[in-house]
Amino acid sequence: MQPLYDYGDEVRVRRNVRNDGTFPGQPTGALLVRRGSTGYVRDVGSFLQDQIIYSVHFLDGDRIVGCREEELQPASAPWTPSRFESREKVAARIALGRGGRVLVEQGRVGEVIKVLRGPATTEQTGEVAYHVLFPGCSLLQVPESALESAPASAVAPSEDVSTDTQPAIAEQRP
Repeated sequence: MQPLYDYGDEVRVRRNVRNDGTFPGQPTGALLVRRGSTGYVRDVGSFLQDQIIYSVHFLDGDRIVGCREEELQPASAPWTPSRFESREKVAARIALGRGGRVLVEQGRVGEVIKVLRGPATTEQTGEVAYHVLFPGCSLLQVPESALESAPASAVAPSEDVSTDTQPAIAEQRP
């Protein structure tokens, strides 16, 4: 079992890192490092003799967090940033529809279920879209350009939603 990264290597975390209960001073489940953040490898160790664990110093938050190898990539590798993350509340910037029918009115608040990143290249970042659950609507696939941050007073989506698990591709309505 050879480590992919060495001391001092700059790495990027591929997904949000939350406290699993081992990070002091933060509640379990608290976001420790946001996906896309970069840091430097400070130490390399193992867990249960079959997983390599890296202590990574993220300078922005001045935190040293343990990361598994599959959670990291070289900081120099192509990366597609996103404005929103899973569980965040968002609002429709424009009316969203499908087949000529408006499904979500402008300003309606929903919750991001999944972030969809297109492949990034060294020349440009990929496209970003989201699976968003709006109250009373099926799961929609919405391009980033059609969403904005939800107002602070936004409430959680209602439990009265469709059970259709296949996301529909939302069309932007002018």
